[in-house]
Amino acid sequence: MSTTDNSPIDDRSSADLISVTELQCQLNDFLKQLSPERLQVLVDFAAYLANTESEAATQELVAIPGLLERIKKNQATPKTQYANWRTLRSDV
Repeated sequence: MSTTDNSPIDDRSSADLISVTELQCQLNDFLKQLSPERLQVLVDFAAYLANTESEAATQELVAIPGLLERIKKNQATPKTQYANWRTLRSDV
């Protein structure tokens, strides 16, 4: 990904977004037809899929050499070394 906010939607083309919208509409139509029991099965499956994607993203971050150490180092920075961003930048 080349975006700075790492949002997966930024990498999609407008055709992909239309396709996603169509899929969401189809899913909503099917949801209205399901029994409460089947809705629970679908919720469980959606949770599984979301967890799988989250785990994959976590593994991608873990694979970045030195990332965890840099995060720990930044968290250990004493607050006395912090600077108010308003004094650093006047253009925002």
